[in-house]
Amino acid sequence: MKVKEKLFEMCKWFYPNLGVKRYFMLAALGIFLVASGFAVISSGNALGFLEHALRQSITNLAGDRTASVIPAGIVIVLIGAVFIFIGLKRMIGSIISVLIPDNEERILDVIYSRRQLKRGPRVVVIGGGTGLSALLQGLKEYTSNLTAIVTVGDDGGSSGRLRRELGVLPPGDIRSCLVALAEKEDVMEDLFSYRFNSGTLEGHSLGNLFLAGLAGRYGDFQKGIEQVGKVFALKGEVYPSTLSPVTLNAYFEDGRSINGETAIRTTPGKIKYLNISPPDCEPLPGALNAIGDADLIILGPGSLYTSVIPNLLIKGLRDKIVAAKAPCLYICNIMTEPGETDHYSVADHLRAIIEHGGTGLIDAVLAAKESISQPVLSRYLAEGAEQVRNDASAVAKLGVRYFENDFYTGGDVVRHDPEKLAKELLRILFFLKPVNERVAMVDSYLLNRKLKNINM
Repeated sequence: MKVKEKLFEMCKWFYPNLGVKRYFMLAALGIFLVASGFAVISSGNALGFLEHALRQSITNLAGDRTASVIPAGIVIVLIGAVFIFIGLKRMIGSIISVLIPDNEERILDVIYSRRQLKRGPRVVVIGGGTGLSALLQGLKEYTSNLTAIVTVGDDGGSSGRLRRELGVLPPGDIRSCLVALAEKEDVMEDLFSYRFNSGTLEGHSLGNLFLAGLAGRYGDFQKGIEQVGKVFALKGEVYPSTLSPVTLNAYFEDGRSINGETAIRTTPGKIKYLNISPPDCEPLPGALNAIGDADLIILGPGSLYTSVIPNLLIKGLRDKIVAAKAPCLYICNIMTEPGETDHYSVADHLRAIIEHGGTGLIDAVLAAKESISQPVLSRYLAEGAEQVRNDASAVAKLGVRYFENDFYTGGDVVRHDPEKLAKELLRILFFLKPVNERVAMVDSYLLNRKLKNINM
């Protein structure tokens, strides 16, 4: 049966209107002509009667065998080579035009890019919110070996409604990461970010509903995410930090306790510590494997208490980061967040992470040294936010290496520029690597033309 099935599959190539057979035959004719041409030149007899007849015809037409047969053979070889090139090119193009029609004209660039990106560093980013998706946008230009591990404590907006009504994990932050990793990001953004503005679906994004539907169809949220990856050719993988329905609990210094991410965000006061319910939730094996194989592990950027630290409260995830050979780097926010990190410095952010994740977790911290215009700072100050203070000496006392650079994108909203951030992270990774590994890293990464702009 297997032999018959294979023969049947082979016969499908002869179906009409595939646009393959004609070019295959042209290539085959080219191979015949090349072989004939070489045989004519060398007086061989590789093709038997046909070859002999061809050589005899050339001699009869030209008379002088030495003066005519060899040039004629060269011409036949060249014609055959042209036929092979045209036939194979058109045959492959016919297949490509069906499988990936939009990339037909730049298929060589696409193939080269994908091959080179596979040689990039293995980077794991852990967090949530817009900061995580922006980071992925920058990193995907240098490597496709990306893994995003996303917090699942969101209980507001469309994600919160789907969580309460359908019992699925909140899909919002995961959706943003999938969009960021898509090769055609603009197309996926238009599709997944569309929000219904009326009816029972009002406020829901199409991407959130799509992920919730896939989770129901495959009976597993992670399997649904994997299906998205297959359809949209993502440059990396996305994992929720756990498949358990997590609730975040915050305990303030004044004795109050608040449950739920949205309530924590909107409650003023200084947070003393966090925990999660259930406390024994487990990370996914794929996420743990990615951390174990990583060249660099990144925490943030994102809300300290609602996007970064919740992932460290999953014990198996935290322990794997500590045990990993790869350095773990924390990207500090540029601005403080009202009610969460009021008046925090870089070292204050780092202390909160160490208090929840333990010592030995963070190897380096990356801060922003920005010159932000006074009108922008005044607007943030009116909203209760200020620029995070840089204090390299305080960070050093915590046993953590300190790096800083300019990342501000400009404009009214203070955010990290994805391209600048990605370049700086690769530069830091180079310096964090052992000396004996740096040469191999440079040889591999510089093949990507975009890495040539990095100042090492």
